Amino acid sequence: MRLAGKVAVISGAASGMGAATARLFAREGAKVVIADVLEHEGRQVADTIGTAARFEPLDVTKEEDWAAVLAATTRHFGKLDVLVNNAGISGSAEQDFYSTEAWHRIMAVNATGVFFGIKHAIPAMVANDGGSIVNLSSIAGIIGSEHVHMAYNASKAAVRLMTKSAAVQHAKDAILFLASDESSYTTGSEIHVDGGAIAI
Repeated sequence: MRLAGKVAVISGAASGMGAATARLFAREGAKVVIADVLEHEGRQVADTIGTAARFEPLDVTKEEDWAAVLAATTRHFGKLDVLVNNAGISGSAEQDFYSTEAWHRIMAVNATGVFFGIKHAIPAMVANDGGSIVNLSSIAGIIGSEHVHMAYNASKAAVRLMTKSAAVQHAKDAILFLASDESSYTTGSEIHVDGGAIAI
């Protein structure tokens, strides 16, 4: 029970990696908030987890949604210990490589959404004397790719640097760690989970 007593908000948790993270956190003892724009799917994930989870609607591009989700989290569970910025979208390079509309949409979800999450989580974590923020990036934020919209590369690179910036700015609070206490001496670091792709 490595997350016993912790409260986590996970964006994009209605499916995929976010849903799997929510289930894992709950198994490890955390209370989890399934935050997603997909209400039906999100409620289903929360229902399968049980009383340790609740669903909150979240469009990560809307700052007011972030404020509402974090207010609901602290109101229902009493605090916030962990934020996982998981929500993200990509775009097809073949179809819309120079689409301005796609650029704005991808950047809004992948970069601005992470910024809003950090912005609104930090005060709640400071009030709770600490916490953890985990921002999911991608190898596409390190190297270019011919298969995605250039905004995907740019947005994931932005996430990497936002993580470092927030870590430096708040190092004195010790609030930016990976989710469990096992990582208590790790802050502002990148962990590459890429099968050795960038080691070539």
